[in-house]
Amino acid sequence: MVEISSDVIRGYNDTIILSILMKEPSYGYGISRQIKEISDGKYAIKETTLYSAFTRMEKNRYIESFIADEDPKGNGKKRTYYRITDEGKAYYGTKCEEWDVTREVIEKFIADKGE
Repeated sequence: MVEISSDVIRGYNDTIILSILMKEPSYGYGISRQIKEISDGKYAIKETTLYSAFTRMEKNRYIESFIADEDPKGNGKKRTYYRITDEGKAYYGTKCEEWDVTREVIEKFIADKGE
């Protein structure tokens, strides 16, 4: 199985995280696990990359954090959760449009896959 290079995907980490938060608030490990599951194990975000993204997106007001007294499974652990803001939803939409154009351009160069 080919894994995705972090260099290739770096510019879309925020988009990936925001796509998960569009569904529901979540916490770091939960988001990391979902990324790995959704990508069928082809991409695993590093913890430092994930928390750097949280810091950057919170500063830009794309997400906001809050402390949950108890996780949804009721085990009593306090966790920092993140939720997307209206600004984050707008940014996500812009990044999705950017991705459509990026994919269109790149596919023009790799369409034949060297054959």
